[in-house]
Amino acid sequence: MWQMLKQLMTTDTPREVPHRPTQADMPGVAQGPANQIGPDAAAPAQTPKAETKSEGIRRDTGHGIRQEILDTLGRALCIRVIDSGSCNGCELEINALVNPYYNIEGLGIKLVASPRHADMLLITGPLTVNMRDAVLRAYEATPHPKLVVAAGACACTGGMFKDSYAVCGPLSKLLPVDVTIPGCPPRPAELLQGILTALQGGRL
Repeated sequence: MWQMLKQLMTTDTPREVPHRPTQADMPGVAQGPANQIGPDAAAPAQTPKAETKSEGIRRDTGHGIRQEILDTLGRALCIRVIDSGSCNGCELEINALVNPYYNIEGLGIKLVASPRHADMLLITGPLTVNMRDAVLRAYEATPHPKLVVAAGACACTGGMFKDSYAVCGPLSKLLPVDVTIPGCPPRPAELLQGILTALQGGRL
């Protein structure tokens, strides 16, 4: 295929069809119908894929989380993520939660664009002076009952920026924090665990 593409780039039409490998070109491949190459090759026997125990546990856990959220709220858990001055390391891990691997939307957890639609504020960063009023306004706009989760070392303790003139954190100095998730940054699984811990606290 690569040879044909090179010819197309140098001329209008290929001069010849590239050589197709055969069994004779691959001495490590045994002769016989099981290893036959080409359209007449016999399809290899398919062995049934047994469901592993870990896959079953993940599926059962996902159903349990979804049902717990429905039992608590009767709908999806809505989270507003707020960056109070972070380096965006925590945001990268939070974004990973919505990829197909973690798929938190399939568990009944949604990230929303407005605090007025949120049940929980997931706040990152050391709480800079410039973001203090914005974070406070977002908290006041979130309807009661509401949860606050501090994500990352900066939000929990101020991190490496705690003595900076531009920082007024940690977050607990401004808002009542229900759950702290340490780490720089915390992994997606740890973020999910912290979210579920806050949900199980009984304040919603």
